[in-house]
Parts: sequence; structure tokens; C-alpha cells
Amino acid sequence: MPKQTGIKPVAQNRKAYHDYFIEEKYEAGIELFGTEVKSIRAGNVNLKDSFCTVKDGELFAHGMHISPYEKGNIFNRDPMRPKRLLMHRREIAKLRARTQQDGLTLIPLSLYLKDSRVKVELGLARGKKLYDKRDAAAQRDADREIDRTMKEKFR
Repeated sequence: MPKQTGIKPVAQNRKAYHDYFIEEKYEAGIELFGTEVKSIRAGNVNLKDSFCTVKDGELFAHGMHISPYEKGNIFNRDPMRPKRLLMHRREIAKLRARTQQDGLTLIPLSLYLKDSRVKVELGLARGKKLYDKRDAAAQRDADREIDRTMKEKFR
């Protein structure tokens, strides 16, 4: 079987962009079992309300729900188990320092297949206040109205 190339998005965490300002993005591998990979390839994953923590120099994703594989029977794992993320030790130490000092949060933004490997895009994020969310919604509505007007004008 030929090796797959390219990037195929599997799941996105749209709620993260609504609730947080994303300051930096990182790519990490993820440690999974076979039935979990098959379930991800089928698109049965949910990133909503997931977050990452650093414990003992290792990075873990919590709240990432990977549904049990239908044909997995006894090999299926707990869908909500913490998944270990794979990054270089220096990167993990840097992220740990930023989250502790600056009050930032690590959030999984998307899950995708890159050359037949499952990767996670992490975002170093700062929480939005309610008035920030209102400003973002107002800006989005204004941009939509401008686009609509431009389309009608140049027909």
C-alpha cells in the first residue's frame, strides 16, 4: 500500500477560537492505540472542552473524546483517557513556563493526518472576557455586511 502524503483535517475545535485569543500555535504528535487511530480516521473525535497539562515533564491532552471503534471489541480503550502528546523536551519546558508565568492555557485546536500520522495542533491561548466576545461578534457582523455590500456593488 502506498504511503499517504499531505495533510487531511479530521477535527477542529471552533469553540477555542470563540473563547480564547490564540497567541502561538504548535504541532505535536499523539500517542494512540490502534483502534483509536481507526476511529480518528473515521472522524469519530471531539475536541470540544479539551485542554492540555504538563505533568512530570510530559504533555497530556484531557477531555479529548475519541469514540470507541465499532469493530474494536476488547481492544477499545476508554474514550476520555488522557492522551500523551509528543514534543521535544525543550518545547514542553518552554510551554510549561509560559503557562505558569503568563497565565496562558494550552488548548488542542485541531486534529489532522499528516503523512499517515495523527498530529495535534496546540494553541497557547489567553482567555477572552465577555466584552471581547461581543467585540469579536460585532467585527464579524461588520465584515460580513461589507462583503455583502461589495458583492452587490460589483455585479
